[in-house]
This record gives sequence, C-alpha cells and structure tokens, in this order.
Amino acid sequence: MTRQQQQQQQHIAIFTTASIPWLTGTAVNPLFRAAYLANDGDRRVTLVIPWLTVKHQKLVYPNSITFRSPSEQEAYVRRWLEERISFRLGFEIRFYPAKFATDKRSILPVGDISNAIPDEEADIAVLEEPEHLTWFHHGKKWKTKFNYVIGIVHTNYLEYVKREKQGRVKAFLLKYLNSWVVGIYCHKVIRLSAATQEYPNHIVCNVHGVNPKFLEIGLRKLEQQKLQEQPFTKGAYYIGKMVWSKGYKELLKLLEKHQKELAELEVNLYGDGEDSEEIKEAARKLDLKVNVYPGRDHADSLFHNYKVFLNPSTTDVVCTTTAEALAMGKIVVCANHISNEFFKQFPNCRVYDDGNGFVRATLKALGEQPSQLTEQQRHELSWEAATQRFIKASDLSRLSRADSNLSKRSAFASSSISVGKNLEDMSAYIHFLASGFETSRRAFGAIPGSLQPDEELCKDLGLSPMTPSPNSLKED
Repeated sequence: MTRQQQQQQQHIAIFTTASIPWLTGTAVNPLFRAAYLANDGDRRVTLVIPWLTVKHQKLVYPNSITFRSPSEQEAYVRRWLEERISFRLGFEIRFYPAKFATDKRSILPVGDISNAIPDEEADIAVLEEPEHLTWFHHGKKWKTKFNYVIGIVHTNYLEYVKREKQGRVKAFLLKYLNSWVVGIYCHKVIRLSAATQEYPNHIVCNVHGVNPKFLEIGLRKLEQQKLQEQPFTKGAYYIGKMVWSKGYKELLKLLEKHQKELAELEVNLYGDGEDSEEIKEAARKLDLKVNVYPGRDHADSLFHNYKVFLNPSTTDVVCTTTAEALAMGKIVVCANHISNEFFKQFPNCRVYDDGNGFVRATLKALGEQPSQLTEQQRHELSWEAATQRFIKASDLSRLSRADSNLSKRSAFASSSISVGKNLEDMSAYIHFLASGFETSRRAFGAIPGSLQPDEELCKDLGLSPMTPSPNSLKED
C-alpha cells in the first residue's frame, strides 16, 4: 500500500474500559470488533486498552495473572484471540494509563487517554462505554482531536445505581451527567438495546457477535441432532459474574417462590464475585437442588451438554452469555425485557412475563429438544454480521478520511479561548474546568490522583513525568 493510500485509509481507534484476562464484556467485545474490522484490510485499526500497575492488576485479573510490561500483556491478549479466530490479526494494540476503582469495581482512565493516538494519526474514534471513558476526561476535546467519534453504550448504569442506597436520586443525576458528557464528546451513539438511556444522535442496534468457538460447538450439536443422537444430556444452568445485580437475585427469588412447581428441577450456577458467599447461602436455604460452582469459560466442555440456559437478568443491555448459549444450540429462558429484544428472533429463545410464565417456560424447555438453527440465524449471531451492522449503524461506509465533512476544528481550548461560539463548546469548557481540580473530581467519584499518571504508570508506559501536562488550557 502506498503512502497516499495509507493517508486516505480510515484509521479507527477503539478505546475500551477493560482488557483480557478480565473476561468482561468491554474486554472481549471490543477485541473481536478490532479483529473483524481490520480483517478485510480496508481500514487501519488500533485497539487502545487500559494498562494497570501490578498492584491494580492483582485487584481485578483472575487466577493471580499479572504482567510486568504492556508488551507482555499484549502478547497474552493476542494469544487469547488467536485461539478463537481463524484469520491473521491485522490490528495494533496500544495502552493508556488507568487505575482500578474498588468501590465501582471498574477500571477508570488516568490523564488524557486520547494521547494514546498521535494527533497526525487521529481520524475515527470508537468509545466503548463513552460515558465511562469521559466522566472524568480532562484534556483535548474528542470531537476536536478526531474527525468522527462513535460511542457504543454497553452498560445500563442507571439500573445498577437504582439498586444502591438513595438509588433513585443517584440515577436521576447520573442520567443527566451521562447525557452531558456523551453529547459533548460523541458525534454518533450506538445503543446495543433500548434498555439504556437515550442520547443525542443515537441509534439502537446490537453490534456484538459471539466468539466463533460457540458457533462451532453449535454446529457439532446440530450434527448430533441430524444423526438422531442425544446432544444434550444435562438440564438447566446459569453462568455470570456472581453479584446479586447480575440476575442471581431474580433467579433465586423465582426458584424460592415456585419450589413446589419446580420440585424436580436441578439448577447449577457458575460464577465468581463479591456476593458469591451470600448467593451460596441463599441457594442452600432452598428446598430445590441448586448447586453453586466457581466460574469457568462458557466455552468449556463442561457446558456443552446443558440443554437450558436460565437468565432472568434485567440489568444487562445485551447479555453476552445469552447469545453464546443460543449459538451453542441451547434453549434460553429469559425475561420479556427490552434487553432481550434482539434474541426474540431465535426459536430457542423463550421469554416469560411473570413467575408462572417462568415455571411454564422452564418445564417446557426441559421436556423438549431445541430447534435447529438455520444458517441465516447462525450468521446473525456471528461477528461477521455484527461488524456489518456496526458499519451501517455508525455510517462508516459513507465516511472516508479523504472527504470527511467533519474536519478537525481549531482546539476548543486555544489561547483565544473562544468558549461562547456555541452551547456545546461552552459545555465542553465547563467540563474541562470541572475535571481539572482534584476536589471536584473526587466529589464526582474519580479515583484520587487520576488527573495525571503517577510515576509508576509513566515508567511502565514509557511516558515522561516531567513532560508538561497535555491538560493545560493551551494545546500544542
């Protein structure tokens, strides 16, 4: 490819809030998105993921996995992905400084993470969880640095916050904070389902697919069905992070209320998390046989022979494990909730409206064989289809680096500081100022000392602590 062709080629930088080996949605899905967007060679793709110091890695990464350097973690991430796809990886990986917030159980950015992409390379940015990435952003305005900024909303933060003390008030305030920062920093917003709050310039579209390994498992089960073999020899199960808000509260309540009708049911739960001991104790109090086990990869052979996946969660936006279970050919019993709208097109998705409906759907699912997915239905679950949906929903096919009508504007925080030209620039300037003081940052929940990367983060990432802050009012 010539230099001119490279300059005209779209450069998509995907920023996300988590990384492998943490097997959370915002680690796994952006990784597959980067691989599939880069696969046809028409675009240059860079995945930008958080780098944590070893101290913070120990707080979040499973099985005591730690990395001494970003290059070591990059090699691990690439190996993990190469084991799951059949084509050569054609994207770059870069890191931004971050810290793990134990109170939020989340990784939060440190400093101006847009600096991971040099100004001369900045073209299109994809912010996976745009509200999460911009709550405490203090630096260049994303719309100024990049020609086009797409936000993909993964998480129903309002639903989680409502379950906390004074949750209604917190959710009310968070709704407006989210709308404010996402409106300032994103040209286009993709909501994975209508379970999330509305944003300016949004579209509802599920742009996620499933790990190809799950579709391969489903094909093997399909062959067994065609040969009149018994593909599913186990009953019902659930897998998910073991916290009450991830569907365990709803599931155990349903099982407790309907113990008589479900007297013969045996359910196995798999997961790890801060509420695991409480969940185990609640399960032990039931008359039903409910077994609780540590979490495992959903593609593990242990799960292949289960027939029914129970998922009553209503906090998900689009549940990854539900998609995986459908791809493996299982029957899914889930709540009739807007987060499950995408799954209703599949014959093995059985929705219920109330407890009695849950009982009927579960018993019916256990008593019959799953329907065989068609080729088109399997395709809809794939990352190939998800990538096509993403390109269409984000308008990427109509946008090129050469003719973009969203050319970069002069910096919003230039020496002239023209903040009154429009409401958005004024809002961005207010956010810039508010996020520049430790006191105001702490008041809104930022990690202490997250305005700039500390000495250890700088050393790990090869940044100079002595470099003047990119977060000053005057940009270079």
